[in-house]
Amino acid sequence: MKRRRPLTGKAAGAGIGGIVALGAVVVLTVTMLPAELPRFDGIEDLPLPGGADLGSHPYTVTAELADVLSLVPQSAVKVNDVAVGRVTEIRLGTGDWTAHVTMKINGDIRLPADAGARLQQSSLLGEKFIELTAPAKDAGGARLTNGSTIPLARTSRNTEVEEVFGALSLLLNGGGINQLKTITKELNSALGGREPEVRSMLERVNTLVSDLDAHRDDITQALDAVNRLSATLAERKEDVGKVLTGLSPGLKALENQRGSLLTMLRALDTLSGVAVSTINAGKDDMVADLKALAPTLKALADAGADLPDSLQALLTYPFTDEVMRGIKGDYLNTYLYIAAEPGTRVIPPLVPQATPGPTPTHPTDPGATARGGASGSGPVNRTSPLPLPPVQNFTPPGSSSSPGARSTANGAQDGGKTR
Repeated sequence: MKRRRPLTGKAAGAGIGGIVALGAVVVLTVTMLPAELPRFDGIEDLPLPGGADLGSHPYTVTAELADVLSLVPQSAVKVNDVAVGRVTEIRLGTGDWTAHVTMKINGDIRLPADAGARLQQSSLLGEKFIELTAPAKDAGGARLTNGSTIPLARTSRNTEVEEVFGALSLLLNGGGINQLKTITKELNSALGGREPEVRSMLERVNTLVSDLDAHRDDITQALDAVNRLSATLAERKEDVGKVLTGLSPGLKALENQRGSLLTMLRALDTLSGVAVSTINAGKDDMVADLKALAPTLKALADAGADLPDSLQALLTYPFTDEVMRGIKGDYLNTYLYIAAEPGTRVIPPLVPQATPGPTPTHPTDPGATARGGASGSGPVNRTSPLPLPPVQNFTPPGSSSSPGARSTANGAQDGGKTR
């Protein structure tokens, strides 16, 4: 067995230098590579042999298709059966469930802005491709540019072989064709003689569908509101449970008093019957009373504002507001007439007699003789009765003349004062 000789210092230095050189080459290679490395997702990323020449400046166009069936990336894009591009990507649209097909087209091919796209098949069992078609009338100079989109309204597809074979199988194997006679016969039996009713039903259905279509926004808003209500109830599930639990004793109490409630309802039913019969019996009298009240109510209505005005004057009698408006100045002369009833006897006031005393009457008193006679002949009356006012034959305005005592009093105007 041969023993390995240890490495010398020269050999070790040469090995380290080779490793450093290899690392420098790798770093330079990575640095020179572009920032975005090429992506390879599979064999579908490889161009098909004999594909279209995209040229040096191709542009990208996206088409929206309802169904792409067996279309795959690298499929051809043709204009008038001439390949001008290829499909680069197929993805599902966001929220609209349509296929968005991205295509690269040769930059020398100019297409109108309103061009359409159609999914076709090269032969009965051939490959799928996208056919770009120009409209019957040109858009007037506008062209498809890089990033343009062909909407769903301008795209379509051809009939699939599977659909043709399915229809042919239905036709050749009988399918439901032998039942068409039975279906037609039953329809004739159901609709025979009922054409007006069927026509009326179809018209009502048409009206219903039209109304539903007219209120489509309202129905959508109602469904959204129901959705929000359901979400709110779901968030407050515990509160709703507590409410239902709290209602349980009340419902039990109502169930226990069910007999009493039924008795009360029956009594109310009987009362309503009695009330109705009573009202029917007294209907004529009530109508007569209302008719009798009609003139009174009409008179009150005709009085209008006079009635509250008269009530206001009644509370301020005899000096109403209307009387005060007729006074000029800041004072009022008042004449008061007091007349006794016929046959009334006027009695003068009683004057009590003075108590006799030892003091004699002064001889110079001029009224001594008139009051008590000669001096010393009897008791002296020091108080004389008040004289009665003279009775005048005066009849106040608006009153009948009658005998009796009358007195007058008046207030005189003097410099703005009343005396």
